[in-house]
Amino acid sequence: MAIKAEKTRKNLDVESIRKDFPILQTKVHGKRLIYLDNAATSQKPAQVLKAINEYYTETNSNVHRGAHFLSNKATTLFEEARNTIAAHLNAAPEEIIYTRGTTESINLAAYCYGEAFVKSGDEIVISAMEHHSNIVPWQMICERKNARLKVIPITASGELKMEEYEKLLNAKTKLVAITHISNTLGTINPVEEIIALAHAKGIPALIDGAQAVPHLKIDVKKLDADFYCFSGHKAYGPTGIGILYGKKHWLEQLPPYQGGGEMIKEVTFEKTTYNDPPLRFEAGTPNIEASIALAAAINYINATGLENMAAQEHELLQYATAKLQDIEGLRIIGTAKNKGSVISFVVGGTHPADIGVLLDQQGIAVRTGHHCTQPLMRIFGIPGTVRASFAFYNTLEEVDIFVKALNTALGMLK
Repeated sequence: MAIKAEKTRKNLDVESIRKDFPILQTKVHGKRLIYLDNAATSQKPAQVLKAINEYYTETNSNVHRGAHFLSNKATTLFEEARNTIAAHLNAAPEEIIYTRGTTESINLAAYCYGEAFVKSGDEIVISAMEHHSNIVPWQMICERKNARLKVIPITASGELKMEEYEKLLNAKTKLVAITHISNTLGTINPVEEIIALAHAKGIPALIDGAQAVPHLKIDVKKLDADFYCFSGHKAYGPTGIGILYGKKHWLEQLPPYQGGGEMIKEVTFEKTTYNDPPLRFEAGTPNIEASIALAAAINYINATGLENMAAQEHELLQYATAKLQDIEGLRIIGTAKNKGSVISFVVGGTHPADIGVLLDQQGIAVRTGHHCTQPLMRIFGIPGTVRASFAFYNTLEEVDIFVKALNTALGMLK
């Protein structure tokens, strides 16, 4: 069951693409599903579903050290998937660690890097737009090590104040951890510049790419990122699988995250010798089928063409932004010049949850609430937003239906 890459499509036929996603045929409250919650999780193409099914019906076995046919087959597919993922990021396979998702990737990096390099009085720099997953792990290491968390402020439009960022970097700064694309604002941060400024002072950088990998071509060597992470489920793959990329020289210096099988070379009751990266950080039985299916998702992305996907998503963003701005009292939260396909908004004093419920009754899935960015919500002085997030399988017709449904909902809430 080798997962082979498909030939890249020359043009994006959205109606044809939509047939690859069985769930898009779903009816919700008697209406055709319009799925605008892609920043929370993306839908899965048939190719990914097939990879999962084939694994369990043709291959199911534990990986590594097995002497039998199925184990060897599973191991081959598992490591071939790592190669596919590495190539997609322009990394080496030994720099790719399988995790459960972006959250575990950041926790792994925070714990291991923090144990090795952070001491009392040190500082870690994040931004005001971070997801809780890129705040709390660093707070935990700061509490444990008596270090300090510093926060880059943002403008009213939701862009980083880069001059303030530069001022925060000093001899005490041990790491910079920044989101590539804000899950709430849609802001695409200048991560290459952020990394370069950190490196100029000898500071490593971690980039949260959860919202970026599904939409942008990521080259970790070009970015010069020390660590980069993402979740499979936001990139058309399964849940429960994620990736932490780390430069080899960093991974070789970090202690293990968890103990158990696979992450060892030798165990005695007196001492354990740890395995080389990446296996050092992969204790226990991994999520084998999800790793293989993530490679299938990446092959699907490459066959579709990220440029094609990005062009469709940008058109949707521009079209929806213009339509929403015509609604009286609607305020878009996050108006950066460089944005991903995410629109967060509030409408007067209407509670976002009420809007979300009424949209759902009309078959439209959006996200409401603080989006795991409570500190950011406090900056804007709001409890939460309605968030519509687009993928390449969404259409302009769906945007029209969404805007009409939103107007209907607002009329009911007056």
